[in-house]
Amino acid sequence: MPLFLVYFAHFHEEFRLPELDSLSVLENVPIAYDPASYSPESPFLLIQVESAAQAVKLVRRGILIRFVLEYWGSGKTYDELFSLLKQTPERWSDYMTCSFKFTVDGFGRSLSQEEKISVIESFSFMAFKGPIKMKNPDAEFFVCEEYGEPDNPLPKETPKMIWFGRLLGQGSRDLIDKFDVKKRKYLGNTTMDAELSLVMANQALARNGALVYDPFVGTGSFLLTCSHFGAYSMGSDIDGRQIRGTAGFRRGVDGISANLAQYGLADRVLDTVVFDICRNPWRDGPMFDAIVTDPPYGVRAGAKRLGRKNGTLPELSLKVVDGVENHRRSDYLPPTVPYEMSDVIGDLLGFAAEKLVVGGRLVYWLPTVAGEYDPKDLPVHPVLRVVANSEQPFGGWSRRLVTMEKFAPLQGDATAELPEHAPAHRNFRDRYFSKFEAITPETE
Repeated sequence: MPLFLVYFAHFHEEFRLPELDSLSVLENVPIAYDPASYSPESPFLLIQVESAAQAVKLVRRGILIRFVLEYWGSGKTYDELFSLLKQTPERWSDYMTCSFKFTVDGFGRSLSQEEKISVIESFSFMAFKGPIKMKNPDAEFFVCEEYGEPDNPLPKETPKMIWFGRLLGQGSRDLIDKFDVKKRKYLGNTTMDAELSLVMANQALARNGALVYDPFVGTGSFLLTCSHFGAYSMGSDIDGRQIRGTAGFRRGVDGISANLAQYGLADRVLDTVVFDICRNPWRDGPMFDAIVTDPPYGVRAGAKRLGRKNGTLPELSLKVVDGVENHRRSDYLPPTVPYEMSDVIGDLLGFAAEKLVVGGRLVYWLPTVAGEYDPKDLPVHPVLRVVANSEQPFGGWSRRLVTMEKFAPLQGDATAELPEHAPAHRNFRDRYFSKFEAITPETE
């Protein structure tokens, strides 16, 4: 298969390959690449795809992908690159008379206009005879000098690598601005940023006709991004105030419904409902193509489930106030108890194993203490396999985007298998506010 060059955005480096692999599944475009050739420090990756049309299709939904190019060559110097290009002059023949333009870019160093012009003129040996057209040319050739990471305090004077190819297509990074949380009518203190919400939609394989569910919906970020890509979505939460817009930064704007109207997605979001996911009303058996969620872990909003610290007290549950049973009053708030993070994740896997269709995906965030995380911390399930596990660091702690896929029907009473040791996400809220003091037998 021919070679193509993927030019990633230099953000969320651990998330780039998982998104690329998900796009391959989503678009039904087989790809091949050498994982050992990928470096988080470089935005470039050579891949094999069947055709240029398939390469364009592959990246068109990419959030962490800038461009894809038909790979023509690369070298550590221009002499090395030109020597390689001159070995295949037949490749140029299709573009001898069409309109064209050259784009010159630098990764890790800004190039002056004079430098860019000098680079373009150095390709004169290709002798294209067509008109130069800066807008919508028939062919656009792309040159990038790679110097290293942009934040390097001592940028190199000579590039590490020079890449050259014909620009074919680009990703959908414009959606980051479209769904920017600052532009939304309704916003809460747990609203997920647009870029990662969109990446999660790709990881979940959100697509036309799919049914996506968020059991900790909050202010509904994942409903927006998944439905933008054509999925039908729905969400639930134990706290209806976030859904209705009576809590959060911007109140009195009709909550999630305001954002759905703003983005024209009301016909794609089936509903948002209020209940405890531990006591959900869903019918038995699989029904969702994806479950996408950010479970509350207590930093901005703590996880809760129905219950009383002292257990069930019928005399309180059946209390009559002003002639109306307490639990039937419009202002009744059912009692809740804290929901420990390890229990949340274990229950989430059990729920996904039952409610996902085979081939469906669970995409969720897992907070961990950075220095204590172990891959064995992840709970597992007999019918779920890990597809991706990417870290977003925040210093003393990090959160991991975990993607799992249901590969077989649920049989019998198979349940999630929790780690035997204390995982790095156990009692995360307490650890966070204690500034991640080490666990001792006295503090555990």
